[in-house]
Amino acid sequence: MQLSGFNGTVALVTGAGGGIGEALVKLLRASGCIVVATDLTAPMIEPAPTTSDANAKISLELSPEYGAVHAMALDVTDSNAVNALVTKVEQEIGPIGFGINVAGILQFGTVDSIDDDSWRRTFAVNADGVFYVSRALARVMTVGSNAAGIPRHAMAAYAASKAASAMFMRCLGLELAPMGIRCNSVAPGSTLTPMQTGMWADESGEQRVIDGLPESYKTGIPLGKLARPEDIANAVMFLLSDQAGHIVMADLYVDGGATLRA
Repeated sequence: MQLSGFNGTVALVTGAGGGIGEALVKLLRASGCIVVATDLTAPMIEPAPTTSDANAKISLELSPEYGAVHAMALDVTDSNAVNALVTKVEQEIGPIGFGINVAGILQFGTVDSIDDDSWRRTFAVNADGVFYVSRALARVMTVGSNAAGIPRHAMAAYAASKAASAMFMRCLGLELAPMGIRCNSVAPGSTLTPMQTGMWADESGEQRVIDGLPESYKTGIPLGKLARPEDIANAVMFLLSDQAGHIVMADLYVDGGATLRA
């Protein structure tokens, strides 16, 4: 089955500077979307591959036209900046069909040690940012975290902010569904991104995450591997596609079974 509904659609992606956001930009672009890629600093965008590029063969088969990418700087914690960027895109590029919130931060700290600034900053990006972008858009998709549905040691701010984001998206989906606007969330587990590898002390970090960390009450990954950014991006692509046209207010966990839930 080939996913459809992308060619020529304008897609706004936050947190596109690396990891899941970067992988999603590539897939959207290969499917023919006009992508607006944003991050705190405008992301570096690779040139479109040519038909002679063997690695691009599969991507190019998705769409007869490889979509354009517009790289822009955006601080999702600044509601005025979010509103201004959305207005700019609508006026200069075209109506936004897809909105994907990927921007997020993780700051460690047990509840008794995390400082006020770290708490506020985590919520400013992970919860307020989702609200600001979603308020400014019509059709909205969010990348959250499986931490929204399972407690994590020394990650109270992160888990709480992601839980707030997930419930907000469900409420937004309830409000917008009568207008045919679908709002869903994707909740990744441990994914091979700089955010993940930055937490490892040595080369054994990956296997320890896969096996589980009993000292911090973290289950292992039944599938026996970490997700790649493309795994999460593929799940987002499905929920954005015409083939997911009757799915709304869903919270799709993509974590190899780590949370032991659907």
